[in-house]
Amino acid sequence: MTTIQIISDPICPWCYIGKTRFERALAARPEHGLEISWKPFQLNPDMPPEGMDRRAYLERKFGGKDAAVQVYSDIQKAAEDDGLKVALDKITRTPNTINAHRLIHWAGIEGVQNEAVAALFIANFEDGKDISDPALLADIAETVGMDRAATERLLASDAEIAETRAEDEKAREMGVSGVPTFLIDGQYVVTGARDTAFWVDLIDEINQIKDTTE
Repeated sequence: MTTIQIISDPICPWCYIGKTRFERALAARPEHGLEISWKPFQLNPDMPPEGMDRRAYLERKFGGKDAAVQVYSDIQKAAEDDGLKVALDKITRTPNTINAHRLIHWAGIEGVQNEAVAALFIANFEDGKDISDPALLADIAETVGMDRAATERLLASDAEIAETRAEDEKAREMGVSGVPTFLIDGQYVVTGARDTAFWVDLIDEINQIKDTTE
């Protein structure tokens, strides 16, 4: 089976857009035979645990208010063109995502990783919620079928923090500097929010290769 690891951060808008386009290709090829998993990457690994004011963060990152407005206007349009309901104006703080990544890892163990990732994107980009909030993460865990009390205990501990940071560092050592990045069978890399047609063609190509080698 072909594996695709998606290296992503749930506060990355292009990851949300890229996920949407990729999943439409999967829906167009329901017999795709791909094994999908999500791997951590923090856009802001040095973000304070409490996060920071979003406006100040964006202006610092993009070199001023005008540049930040332009970048996010382009993102808003791209998202809307893909049919996504994003409410960027609702987001008041940029969070530290280490706890969100821990939840994604635990969701993978429970077999509900994609559902948890989807819920995190929606909470951040549609609802403008703080996805570093342990209470919100426990809500998401419960919604996707995980044990709420167990999740709360894990979030209150240091479980998987070192491992998550090590996974992030491993991605950087591989050369990942931006997300989304798709790692196919551990050796082929696709970067960025590619369109659905690209993924449909690639899925077809993967399956044709499999057919000739089996």
